[in-house]
Amino acid sequence: MPKLPRITSKQLVACLKRLGLTEFRQRGSHLTLVHQGHKTICTIPLHSGETMAPKTLKSILDQASVTVQQLNDNL
Repeated sequence: MPKLPRITSKQLVACLKRLGLTEFRQRGSHLTLVHQGHKTICTIPLHSGETMAPKTLKSILDQASVTVQQLNDNL
């Protein structure tokens, strides 16, 4: 199993957009992305310049139905 990369929320949002998710809304520092084909919704905290905690990243990937391998391939 590949390791989770250490990335910022900005890098994660760009990667998820390449995988087909689109911006749905933003409330404060949290961005909500949606994937129409799979009807999945995920919320990403946008804290500028900070590296995401591994558990937070894993939770977002689970919400978005994205594997670690797919994330690494699209970075």
